[in-house]
Amino acid sequence: MPVKPGRAGVKQEMHKWKQGTLHSGSKKGPIVKSRKQAIAIALSEAGLSRKKRKRTNAHGLTSMRRGNQHMESESHAYHW
Repeated sequence: MPVKPGRAGVKQEMHKWKQGTLHSGSKKGPIVKSRKQAIAIALSEAGLSRKKRKRTNAHGLTSMRRGNQHMESESHAYHW
């Protein structure tokens, strides 16, 4: 059965674990008893297990708003 994406999917998988019906791998796999393993499976199934990273531009810099960039350069230029 497909799992809902995001938090709803994690909730759905954790509910299976609490009822004792969450299997590792396929339906024929052993029943999961460890809470940590259940969380790992739930995050993986819901698509939340990937690590989030800051996006960088072509120069390898993190993106900033133009207003902040302009204000920072001005404040450094007139700093005594």
